[in-house]
Amino acid sequence: MSETKRPEVASLSFEDALAELEQIVRGLESGQQKLEDAITAYERGAALRKHCEAKLAEAEARVSAIVEQADGGLGLRPLE
Repeated sequence: MSETKRPEVASLSFEDALAELEQIVRGLESGQQKLEDAITAYERGAALRKHCEAKLAEAEARVSAIVEQADGGLGLRPLE
């Protein structure tokens, strides 16, 4: 079995991680993988899911830091 070198999960953008996760899900749903390959794919998928959730939480925190000021302008409030 020749496995291609995949980038570290932490280095992936949200979009790239999500695309790879979707590909893994399709592969697992097909049921055509050998058991060991399916387990490896599942482990990678779990790491990708966690990475995507962290990226979304980070984006949500950044967006929630933008608040409308009394004069109608936008400003930033400190993150907690």
